[in-house]
Amino acid sequence: MPRRPGVLLLAWLLASAWGSVVQTHWNLQALAGLGLELPPGLRLSTIGQDLVHFGPVYAGIVAAGWVPALAVALGLARRLPAWRGGLLAAAAGLGVVAAIRAVDAVAPMPAFIDATRGWPGLLAMAAGAVLAGALYARLSRPD
Repeated sequence: MPRRPGVLLLAWLLASAWGSVVQTHWNLQALAGLGLELPPGLRLSTIGQDLVHFGPVYAGIVAAGWVPALAVALGLARRLPAWRGGLLAAAAGLGVVAAIRAVDAVAPMPAFIDATRGWPGLLAMAAGAVLAGALYARLSRPD
C-alpha cells in the first residue's frame, strides 16, 4: 500500500483523464477525416461526455494495469532507489499497454478502444500513464 494514497489517486486520475481525452480526439479526427463538420463546441461537449461515461471504464483498465506493474516497480525501487522515477514511469506506461492488450484479447470486437488499434494511438494513451507515473514518483518521493 502506498504511503501517500492521495498522490497515487491524483496520478491515476491524470492517466485516466488523459486516455479518455486521447481516445475521444482520435475518434473525432476519424470522423473529421470522413468530411464531418465538428465545431469546437461539439468537440468539447463530446470530450466532456466521454470523460463522464468512458472515463470510469478506462480508469478501471488503468487500475488493472497499474496494480501489478507499480507493485513490481516499487519493489525494484527499494533495491535501486536512484532508478525509482524511471521505474515508476515505465511501469505505469507498460501496465496500461498490457491492460489494454488484455482487454482487446477478450473483447468481442477487434479493439475495445479504437485509438489503440495501432501503435501511434496506443503510445499516445500510454504517454499519459507515463507522465502520471512520473508525477507519482515525484510527489511520493521517500523523505
